[in-house]
Amino acid sequence: MENAELDMKSKELKPVDDILFKIDEYVDSCGSLPFTNKKSVDPDELHELVDKIRLSMPGEMKRAKEVDSQKATIVSDANKEADGIIEAAKQQADAILRQAKAEADKLVSEQEIVTRANDYARDQVQRANDEAAEIIDQAREKEKAIRAAMVENINSSLSQAAAVLQKNLDSVNSTMEAISKIAE
Repeated sequence: MENAELDMKSKELKPVDDILFKIDEYVDSCGSLPFTNKKSVDPDELHELVDKIRLSMPGEMKRAKEVDSQKATIVSDANKEADGIIEAAKQQADAILRQAKAEADKLVSEQEIVTRANDYARDQVQRANDEAAEIIDQAREKEKAIRAAMVENINSSLSQAAAVLQKNLDSVNSTMEAISKIAE
């Protein structure tokens, strides 16, 4: 992952980290009950900090939804590009065929010229068909590569988003467990 992406993710997580740090500081600053390791906490203060964490979480969820919505755009763009490449290959093949036919039509006067023209036209048509098939195959391979790269990129982004969300959820759960232990 690039440094810019890491910086962006750490900025997105900063509010949650700050609130968790405040919870730690708050618990550390609370008075201890005599003869125990337990702390006396103000539930309203603790609930307020937990609510702030909840309010920070939708940003992470929104980011995950944006990545998912980009998936359709990327697939659509890849399909459009592949269709454009295939259409260009067909047009190029048609142009070559028209050129070959035009050249063959010019050579119609005598039998030997006609025979040569027919041979030449067949060669040109075969060459055009071969080139068209090669261009279409290349376009399809490029489309497959684009789709594979797109899917890999989307899966990577979604995995990263899921990891961030899971980390935040684990952190919240851990905090809630710690709070529950404190209240005991």
